[in-house]
Amino acid sequence: MNTATPGPSSQGSSGAEAEVLIEARGLSKQFSRFHRRATSLKERVIRREQGTMAQFWVLHDINLTVRRGETVGLVGPNGSGKSTLLKCLAGILRPTSGSVRITGRVASLLELGAGFDGELTGRENIYLNSALLGIPRQETEDLLEDIIEFSELRDRIDDPVKHYSSGQYMRLGFAVAVHVDPDVLIVDEVLAVGDAAFQNKCMDRIRLFQRQGKTILFVSHSAGQVTSLCTRAVLLDGGQIRADGPPAKTIDALEDLLGVDHVDRRTTGSARIAAVALVDRESGEALETPDQGSPALFMADIEWLDPDEFDAPVYADLVLLNGADVAVVVEPSQFLVPPGAARSLTSLRWLIAALPATAGSMTMRLTISCNGKTVARADLPGVVVRSTSVRRIDGSASSFTAGPGPGTATTQVASG
Repeated sequence: MNTATPGPSSQGSSGAEAEVLIEARGLSKQFSRFHRRATSLKERVIRREQGTMAQFWVLHDINLTVRRGETVGLVGPNGSGKSTLLKCLAGILRPTSGSVRITGRVASLLELGAGFDGELTGRENIYLNSALLGIPRQETEDLLEDIIEFSELRDRIDDPVKHYSSGQYMRLGFAVAVHVDPDVLIVDEVLAVGDAAFQNKCMDRIRLFQRQGKTILFVSHSAGQVTSLCTRAVLLDGGQIRADGPPAKTIDALEDLLGVDHVDRRTTGSARIAAVALVDRESGEALETPDQGSPALFMADIEWLDPDEFDAPVYADLVLLNGADVAVVVEPSQFLVPPGAARSLTSLRWLIAALPATAGSMTMRLTISCNGKTVARADLPGVVVRSTSVRRIDGSASSFTAGPGPGTATTQVASG
């Protein structure tokens, strides 16, 4: 059973005490697969075997709770059940078993053209789509100009939407969804069809929703979007939840499932960084969240694809990046012997004496250069060093108290 009840304003509490807006319990969805489908009524009557079918489960026993203010990303391989789960949560599909409870106003953008009539104009479809979302006509009229302005479709708004491109469909649908003041915004991967400028505009609106304490649930195949926007990420595979937790860990689980690593590599073709890891010096196990001041071992394997290209010393530089800025430089630079014709692999082992505390998640970058030019680079994201001490710094403080009359003031200054 799928129910929707009016919810309070978006200024809810946060953390574990925040109100539950989405709750799925034992949610399962079954579809039918026809082996041979009859193509006419005559065939259906005469040759009944052509209508034989088999049942298969797209979702199985999903338990999911999303609270007010959370941004949850759904990730997983193609066919894992992500879009079907969103449709069940949005009330478009009825679960075969289990229950879904949604509190508050829900705006969903699940498929290109969903909720639109191709014969109607963009303006008429705004009214139609708003009505499907339960928005009164007067409220839609009040929002009409803002919706058109956001969609950037003013020149096309009175054309039939059947003549719109897929990107224009997305613009109109997203503009309606974000202007109806939803408590819950559900978005499938339709944002991928928009141009870069409009995608950035959509991301800015999503971040505004986050600051307003709204709940967002979306599907994305972009690891960058998930890690930068989400407070949680849920991994689906085979219609079941395989991981639910911090975005970086869930993305790691997805990449393990797909058989790929999460290292971002760049090469000019003469060398390639084949393997990168930050491990414990003693055990050799990968470090998740090491302590500040603890030693670590950075390991990398460099493949020399064209050894004859190197006619000068080769250097390796290691830095920690906070976004695009270099926050920490590991010294000294490592000198790598230029490979000979018979040597195709160099294993680099870089002992870091004491890890510095990091401000959130950092990226560790290894750069291989020759003659001042970069020939290969590898970025290891998600490096977090846990601070074990409070840093104390010098400073000064002053206080000023004004009395009831002139000349009755006291000033205190403390320095450290």
